[in-house]
Amino acid sequence: MNPRVKEVRPNDDYTLSLIFDNGEKGVFDVSPYLNKGIFSQLKDRGVFNSVRPFLGSIQWENGLDLCPDTLYLDSDRLTKSSSEHSAA
Repeated sequence: MNPRVKEVRPNDDYTLSLIFDNGEKGVFDVSPYLNKGIFSQLKDRGVFNSVRPFLGSIQWENGLDLCPDTLYLDSDRLTKSSSEHSAA
């Protein structure tokens, strides 16, 4: 099972800064979804900024969510997990 979302922060460029439960940090780009069906609601900054962690994933106030595996696998990783760092 892939790590789950512990924290999420919306960014001005329609990306999400994520912290996963294994300590890794990533950035997920939501912009490719903004012209697809109900995800177009996220173009509204108020809706986009309402994102919160929810059961290991994320959810917006209107009930939209994304698969936690998609968030992990498709995010650009900023750090490696602490278990991957070796002690010096």
